[in-house]
Amino acid sequence: MTNGPEMKLEGSHINREESPNSPSSSDHERKRIMETLKCIEQRLLWLATFCIHHANNVRPNPDGVKVGGHQASSASVVSIMTVLYFYWLRSNDRISIKPHASPVLHAVNALLGDLPLDRLKELRSYKGLQAYPSRTKDPDPVDFSTGSVGLGAVAPNFAALTKAYVENHFGTSESGRFVALIGDAELNEGNIWEALSEEQLLGLKNVLWIIDLNRQSLDHITSQGQYKKYIDMFQALGWRVLMLKYGRKLDTAFDNPGGERLRKMIDDMSPRDYHSILSIDGATLRKHLLKTDPELEQALLPYHDDELSELISNLGGHDIEKLVEILDDAQEILPKQPVVIFAYTIKGWGLPFALDPLNHAAMISTEQVDDLRQSLDLSSDSNFQAFNPNSQIGQYISNLEYSAGQTPAAPVSSETLIEIPESLGLRYRQNLSTQQAFGQIMLSITRSPELSDQIVTVSPDVAISTNLGGWVNKVGVYGPESKSDSFELFGIKHPVVWKQSPSGRHIELGIAENNLFLLLGSLGLSYEFEDKLLLPIGTIYDTFIQRGLDAFNYALYSGAKFILVGTPSGITLSPEGGAHQSIVSASIGLEMPDVVAYEPCFAHEVEWILLDGLRNIADREQGRSTYLRLSTRPIDQSLLPPKWMQEPDSIHHLRQSVLAGGYCLINYRTQPNYDIEENVVNIFACGAIVSEAVEASRALVSEGIYANVYIITSPDAIYSNYVKGRSQEMGRVGQGPVCHLHQIVPDSDRRVPVVTVVDAHSHNLSFIGSFLGAVTVSLGVHDFGQSGSRAELYDHYGIGTKAIMQAVWRAATMI
Repeated sequence: MTNGPEMKLEGSHINREESPNSPSSSDHERKRIMETLKCIEQRLLWLATFCIHHANNVRPNPDGVKVGGHQASSASVVSIMTVLYFYWLRSNDRISIKPHASPVLHAVNALLGDLPLDRLKELRSYKGLQAYPSRTKDPDPVDFSTGSVGLGAVAPNFAALTKAYVENHFGTSESGRFVALIGDAELNEGNIWEALSEEQLLGLKNVLWIIDLNRQSLDHITSQGQYKKYIDMFQALGWRVLMLKYGRKLDTAFDNPGGERLRKMIDDMSPRDYHSILSIDGATLRKHLLKTDPELEQALLPYHDDELSELISNLGGHDIEKLVEILDDAQEILPKQPVVIFAYTIKGWGLPFALDPLNHAAMISTEQVDDLRQSLDLSSDSNFQAFNPNSQIGQYISNLEYSAGQTPAAPVSSETLIEIPESLGLRYRQNLSTQQAFGQIMLSITRSPELSDQIVTVSPDVAISTNLGGWVNKVGVYGPESKSDSFELFGIKHPVVWKQSPSGRHIELGIAENNLFLLLGSLGLSYEFEDKLLLPIGTIYDTFIQRGLDAFNYALYSGAKFILVGTPSGITLSPEGGAHQSIVSASIGLEMPDVVAYEPCFAHEVEWILLDGLRNIADREQGRSTYLRLSTRPIDQSLLPPKWMQEPDSIHHLRQSVLAGGYCLINYRTQPNYDIEENVVNIFACGAIVSEAVEASRALVSEGIYANVYIITSPDAIYSNYVKGRSQEMGRVGQGPVCHLHQIVPDSDRRVPVVTVVDAHSHNLSFIGSFLGAVTVSLGVHDFGQSGSRAELYDHYGIGTKAIMQAVWRAATMI
């Protein structure tokens, strides 16, 4: 097919209430639309192919490393994306595009006028078009980031759940239908089936998946039986499955004499055999087919040898008319149930290496690019050319209902969206764990509807064990239908009343941590998608963050804002054993971008951090996500001097220090024998282990050692603040950067020996000594945990009081 010069069409506007396939649509109108779409299809094929060629062979490449771009994978979906974007999608629809089709998405946006054509030259360049669609880094509109296969595929489903939640609670929603264009190999990802099996996602309406069934993964051709199993799984989960296998040419051949034998032959053929027969010339293909089944002669008789390969390769995923028909059929079903279309395609369609099993990373040569240009009747000076806006095709595009460039809501500060207090004014009993404090704070928030109405909590079947029971009792469980608590119906008193209704504000998921993070990521973009601010809080057993780490990263990369509460944490969860004790999660919090991790010790710290986290969600311009690592260990709240909580100025200063990352709890500098050259060490401790640090410090005084104790509420905030200060002070001679750590440690104590201790890997705090220029001994947990009492485990892993005292003596002798 060629597009030739820009077609002269008589009209341009599509009436979506009147499909070109409806009885009232004239044959002339239908033909006009099909011709238009075919012209656009060919231009997209060219733009996607050439922008990859330009990135690899035209643009200067000082590194000499292959840039890449996936020409074959892009060509595979050109026809599907043509019909989606230039016929079927509406302005409020949201769509996820498979990662390797990024060049086609950018070409689509360029033709729609949402990306300057010249920017197609910037594919995979610095601050240019990203290798894979990115909400936060691409200059053109992208609804869902993709790249980590499988995650972007199910993101529209979680967005649909968010839409339903918003509609149930606020009566309005900005989004329409949710679409995912998915590479067939992505169906191998376990997270897809975790998501589709999630009860909260079952039966969601207006969700459409299109599977790009080219039957090729990165390295090989896949088996046909695999997809038959997937079809059964979709049907079992309540999806309507639509198959788009053959194009119109094959449909016609099947209707001819002998056509049913031809259909059966192709249907029974393995994908690898199918790919192989299309790699040979027409005459050889005819001989092979007749040798396989001599009775095919009648079916093949109407076709010349040079037509045969084109006939056999005529798949539905590249037939514009069939795509229009099946999408119209899907639209009739979507208001009732989710739909999945299996669209058979050819990887590398329209390009010289189509069907080559090794074409995934291949690129056509410069000569082949020139041949493609000529076959499309494009001049050599039109490498990056859209349609003339005054032409019939240009007018058609400008009149489309869909525009990818939906202007997002302007970023706003938290004060504009919702007022969140700095404190709730709560008082906490003497012995309280940070996990218990979290539960009390959430219960207290229910007494402030203006705040609690915006909060939605999510948990993967651990709401009660993460202390959300009181909150759930007050706000109820969210579900599409109202369901009473069966225990309550029979008069059985139960500490948690599990009432479900569309007005509930807690979403309970099954035990699938990927789903937790994907839903948090969707709820955390509610303002951008639905123009309604939600304040999502998710709870999870801290160690199982690692199970959902890929989805956690995906949610943050997509720009979502939420609060994650990981609890309980560390070997402090002593009897539970190593399977539930977290070691590396603190380091994950420290190193993960766009989230600030905290490990508080006292209840007031939890309160201030949680409220600050809510403010950061509401601040759509500069806010970020928050991760709280909490513990079940009761902490004596009186360790925090009561006088600090009596004066407003003192409270304000302490709150600011907590949020900035830490403060000094015990200070011996006024003692007469305090000598930084002889008997002073600084202890930096996190979370539950602060009690041991305080005990060690007090015991050391009798031995002539003054061990000041600093509470580090956020190693992440301390580290980030230091790095930011270093970049600002770069080039300054004679003085290091000013940061919060330098503000809480006086100049005189900067080179005092340091001991750090944390119920996590010691790496989490080991940087502090280098920031201060001091010798350092870092304590932490470096092996898998085990069952035992807390004291036994603290001693075994070297983070208890005795270990801290020994570390202080060792640090003191290293001066």
